[in-house]
Amino acid sequence: MRVLVVEDDDRFAEALASALTDHRHKVVRAGRADDGLRLARHADIVLLDLGLPDRPGLTALAELRRVSSVPLIVVTCSGEDHLVLRGLRAGADDYLVKPFRTDVLLARMDAVMRRGGRPRRGGCPVVEVGDVRVDLDARRVTVAGAPAALTHREFDVLALLAEDPGVVCTREKLLSTLWRDTMPSSSCSLNVHVANLRSKTGRPGLIVTLRGVGYRLGG
Repeated sequence: MRVLVVEDDDRFAEALASALTDHRHKVVRAGRADDGLRLARHADIVLLDLGLPDRPGLTALAELRRVSSVPLIVVTCSGEDHLVLRGLRAGADDYLVKPFRTDVLLARMDAVMRRGGRPRRGGCPVVEVGDVRVDLDARRVTVAGAPAALTHREFDVLALLAEDPGVVCTREKLLSTLWRDTMPSSSCSLNVHVANLRSKTGRPGLIVTLRGVGYRLGG
């Protein structure tokens, strides 16, 4: 897998690149946001630090999301709740706080990537809820005929719900399937992605919350 590491700390970037290379990933490193934005189109996944020298990482993330849905994990030193929320709302698929174990990063990378490459379960490849059309095979969502710009992880959440339209999907299933854990940080991330889906589609009733249980597609 081609991994773009956007990180200005040389020592950390070298250690991270070495660990990823040991696990047979091809790593490209950028030390500045401008270089990261230029190289992102060639990457399978981006690991983005927020403390970059030429511009704030969140600004770079927002700029990248305007032109690309490449899977992206924020990898940074600050785990303050408001920064985590801002990162996820800006389009990050996941958020990891330094220091972290390599196996944790690899698991998160795999969780972000594997839904897109996993064979879809049997059933209708296209699900329609009102004027929202979810093409599970093409990984495409349209609203009233217009494409909805979703991140990789946002589509994953919607696709898992769309695999069984009208059936409640528990929070535990969503978290264990997409994040591979049920930690509070992952639960918070799920909340943000659901809110993003409602906002980006402009259909607040697209996903119905069943408090204490989970979610289902509306309609």
